Amino acid sequence: MIAQVTAAALASENKTLAAPHSVDSIPTSGNQEDYVSMGMSAARRLRPMLDNLRNILAIELLAACQGIDLLSPLRTGTLAQKAHARVRSVAKKVEEDRSFAKDIDAVAALIADGNFQTILR
Repeated sequence: MIAQVTAAALASENKTLAAPHSVDSIPTSGNQEDYVSMGMSAARRLRPMLDNLRNILAIELLAACQGIDLLSPLRTGTLAQKAHARVRSVAKKVEEDRSFAKDIDAVAALIADGNFQTILR
């Protein structure tokens, strides 16, 4: 459950980062608001938001795969089986209490590399 709490915290952080930068406009030349100067600051927030999203998706994939493992011998659909195999290639089934940091990082790296996109081809 701690992994789910982590995912919720990351989602909450993304909500904070998603606040529109236009609310922070500052009058500059001739007392006019300058939205253009806020564009770069808004764009810079995108990187940590994407990193958070990758980690959220990694946590959700790990939880889903654990659920699939626990329901064995029941099987999922073909695409879910492929996704499960990719996750399990870098993160083993949870058999005992352990840290998930390496698993989350490994699955997030698969996501960043576009590894799951190839499942649909």
